[in-house]
Amino acid sequence: MIKSGRKWRNWSGIVSATPRTVLYPLHIEEVVQAVKLCNEEGRTLRVLGSGHSFTGIAASDDVFVSLDRMQGILHVDYEACTATVWGGTKLRMLGELLHSEGMAQENLGDIDVQSIAGAISTGTHGTGLAFGNLSTQVVGMTVVTGTGEVLDVTDKSHPELFKALQISLGALGVIVQVTLRLRPAYKLKYESARVPLSDCLARLDELARRHRNFEFYWFPYAEPCQLKMMNETEQPVTPDSLAGYWSGIVMENVAFGALSGLCRWAPWMSASVSRICAASVPTASKIEYSHRVYAARRLVRFNEMEYNLPIEAMEPVIREMREQMSRENYRVHFPVECRFARGDQIWLSPAYERESAYIAVHMYRGMPYERYFADMERIFLRYGGRPHWGKLHSLKAAELRRAYPMWDEFAERRSRMDPNGVLLTPYLRTIFGIEAEK
Repeated sequence: MIKSGRKWRNWSGIVSATPRTVLYPLHIEEVVQAVKLCNEEGRTLRVLGSGHSFTGIAASDDVFVSLDRMQGILHVDYEACTATVWGGTKLRMLGELLHSEGMAQENLGDIDVQSIAGAISTGTHGTGLAFGNLSTQVVGMTVVTGTGEVLDVTDKSHPELFKALQISLGALGVIVQVTLRLRPAYKLKYESARVPLSDCLARLDELARRHRNFEFYWFPYAEPCQLKMMNETEQPVTPDSLAGYWSGIVMENVAFGALSGLCRWAPWMSASVSRICAASVPTASKIEYSHRVYAARRLVRFNEMEYNLPIEAMEPVIREMREQMSRENYRVHFPVECRFARGDQIWLSPAYERESAYIAVHMYRGMPYERYFADMERIFLRYGGRPHWGKLHSLKAAELRRAYPMWDEFAERRSRMDPNGVLLTPYLRTIFGIEAEK
């Protein structure tokens, strides 16, 4: 074991831990040995991904296991159009590796620094009504349970366990390998447009159903919003340009970072900065292979809360949010991100059994977010909202049990897969309503 004692922080800096031990296994057997040793010594173990969750889901002061040395493609089945990959493989690397094999994932989110195991465990998603979250692309997993048993799980071999494992919060075991359903590599045409939010809301259903991938960002205290649309194309890739660099790096990161720093120093300027950003939304387009289009570089750090809602709730929720913002005048300049997803049958999926909308609110790192997030959360909950597992929320076991029809079944499966609570952390104990041992 590698001793630690060094403090770890998540990407936004609001979650920290000081693990006693950090392990970097190279093989499945080393993961098995770590889990068994924790059982013998009465310790707990947590897999550390990229730290992009905003909750304490990754935090542990005991044993951290990093899968950073277990990355890459293990096997490609060209006939079935699947690939088996190590669980620690980062999405950015995975996209390029699959592209070299002539393949791609059908959809991705807008951040690609997470590991594939971490992304599916927390319900990471992109946008597009034809697509579920990333977990719906999984057709098989190899997992080391809380007792150290190695299981190969598919929908056919273990149908119920598979539905629990697809989004498991790391509570059922260490996902060491993932088999993904893929498709041949493809190109997307990305378009950005600036329109009044009222026009966007009036055309919401048409925009969401007409484009392969559609999302929009609206700015507090401003009327213009940004539409982002992506559709498949056979046209050639757009060459890199100075204009693209200026928009993607300088304006969206450097300039926005400077304005964000100004808001932290002078919060009363937040509304004005929000209006400046809304007026600066670019009208642009580009063509690139899919895995290079989905993700955007995020150099400006923030905290985030995101809720899944029934799709029909998108418009009334936004209108209530705007009314609440006008009453309370929150010191916020970050845009609100709105996306869409197909429903699924995964037990702990926020999109369980419903065509879904996702709404995410953000606050610049170092600026107080608690009152703003709490008031927005109350609106989301009135419309049947379910929180994204990697984003901030206030719900505890009782509320989560009401929101998820398969909650009790998952909890029973968790107790069987990890009877000694090796995989339980303070955060997991809280959301599952499990008292810590004295």
